[in-house]
Amino acid sequence: MATIVGGIATSHTPTIAFAKDANKFDDPVWKPIFEGYEPVQQWMREKKPDVLVYIYNDHMTAFFDHYSHFALGVGESYGPADEGGGPRDIPAISGDPKLAQHIAKAMVADEFDLSYFQGKKLDHGAFSPLSVILDYDKDGWAARFVPIACGVLTVPLPSAKRFWKFGKSLRRAIQSYPEDIKVAIIGTGGLSHQVHGERNGFNNTEWDMEFMDRLEKHPEGLLDYPVSKLAELGGWEGAEVVMWMMMRAALSEEVECTHKTYFLPSMTPIATMIMEEKPEPEPRESDEAFRARMEWDWEGAAALEGTYPFTIERSVKGFRINHFLHSLIDPKIRRAFKEDEEKCLAEADLTDEERDLIRRRDWIGMIHYGVIFFMLEKLGAVTGVGNIHIYAAMKGMSVEEFQKTRNAAITYGVAGKEEDDD
Repeated sequence: MATIVGGIATSHTPTIAFAKDANKFDDPVWKPIFEGYEPVQQWMREKKPDVLVYIYNDHMTAFFDHYSHFALGVGESYGPADEGGGPRDIPAISGDPKLAQHIAKAMVADEFDLSYFQGKKLDHGAFSPLSVILDYDKDGWAARFVPIACGVLTVPLPSAKRFWKFGKSLRRAIQSYPEDIKVAIIGTGGLSHQVHGERNGFNNTEWDMEFMDRLEKHPEGLLDYPVSKLAELGGWEGAEVVMWMMMRAALSEEVECTHKTYFLPSMTPIATMIMEEKPEPEPRESDEAFRARMEWDWEGAAALEGTYPFTIERSVKGFRINHFLHSLIDPKIRRAFKEDEEKCLAEADLTDEERDLIRRRDWIGMIHYGVIFFMLEKLGAVTGVGNIHIYAAMKGMSVEEFQKTRNAAITYGVAGKEEDDD
């Protein structure tokens, strides 16, 4: 069974990454940053978690035109994002799609509506503190990674109480995972700061100290604070401390804070807390009963003949080919595909098997592999194959045979008006 080994609360200001990448380890202005993280690094080395469940917010980098309240990373790996000046020189970190799928099913069973992402890069909200928390080298990191991106920058956003409830459900999701792994919960963001408007530069150290103390000892007393009050006390961007509250809710009701540090070099405090789990009674709902509730809506779906639900597992396996087929909505890629399909396929991030499936227009083979039907439509539109032709091929029938099973002998597709070359 999965075991939660404890939690870390940490700021995620880009200041941390700058200091590390600029080798400011012994500079007296920057040295307190590294001193504050040394106990956290040591804790990670001692606990040796297999997976970090990492709560952060994206800063309009990977998520811009789509900004979810709660987005769960389900991918195989996550690399550093380019935030304007190029990505950091750090390796990608491996994900844990199997644990992510379990968490997704558990959260949906508890009536949380999630979005799922993969193939996105992570900005300083994730990698800035991670690079001074977890050991890594050119070949990778010391643990796997399941990110939870929280939408805390746009209004309306979920309440502090909703973040707390999410954390409670997240705890049960992890605890009910049937594999014997160790999991650490990381909550990032804060503390008091504001980076926009005439109020930029706002800090409130007194509130920061109070918040950290209450987070450890009496966190539920913070749940009735509206976001506007958190912003009043801690600055608008400082209201992202709701992610610390999610982390705290995912831990035992009582914790022991074994490390706490606070340093305010400029715009944003750089603070860390280590919270150790304390024993507590077994959950009222057994893991077996909870897993049965998780599967209730889906039980039997996989046994439906000729039916292939687009599970997280299938979406991860088929991500490369789905991503390529989706890219055909770009007129430049579509034109390149039409002009020289073999060259376009050779340059794409695809396996030989995936290229062959596309090359042979193996519609049912792509479905079996993990392609979702709506990507087949896009390939059909580019190659002049209508939906009816795809339907017939998937059933092993001719178009004429398939049309006889319909009320009318029609054909159609999703292709529209092609843009001019210029």
